[in-house]
Amino acid sequence: MGYDQQGNNSFGLSIDEVIEECKLFYFAGQESTANLLVWTMILLGQHTNWQDRARDEVLKVFANRKLDMDRLSHLKTINMILHEVLRKLNLPSGSHIMLHLMMLHNDIDIWGDDVSEFNPERFAEGVSKATKGQLTYFPFGGGPRICIGQNFAMLEAKLTLVMILRRFSFELSPSYSHAPHSVVTLQP
Repeated sequence: MGYDQQGNNSFGLSIDEVIEECKLFYFAGQESTANLLVWTMILLGQHTNWQDRARDEVLKVFANRKLDMDRLSHLKTINMILHEVLRKLNLPSGSHIMLHLMMLHNDIDIWGDDVSEFNPERFAEGVSKATKGQLTYFPFGGGPRICIGQNFAMLEAKLTLVMILRRFSFELSPSYSHAPHSVVTLQP
């Protein structure tokens, strides 16, 4: 039964629709952030110099202090890494993509000659500078369809990455085979 708006019973969402929307928020948010973290760990496992830089930053900003929201804003290297991970995904031949996102995120005219390299430094002065002011970077969509959970996802990813880097170093297994596949999102 819909919400009654001036005698119109079809206005709003039914209880079943609200439940389905809640399931969607949970699934999309949990899966997207989990995938971002796995991709981040894969790339940091390949680029241990960036893993070391991120760990140094985490230890400098947090040391043995409890995690808090104020200090998260001081994680410039972590932020650059997450933006680069959201831009850089290598897809094998035959992969299916749904947007021109990959074309834009791998365009040499936008990103430069090192477009194929993992280079979080490109985000050192922010997304706008990295894209030369063009609207060509949208890992969370854009416009009226932009992901409403993007800030929460980035916050959650930063917190998790901080907790991992404070206690662990990691590398890819020599048997790792890069073979991403698409379910709802791009799975590693």
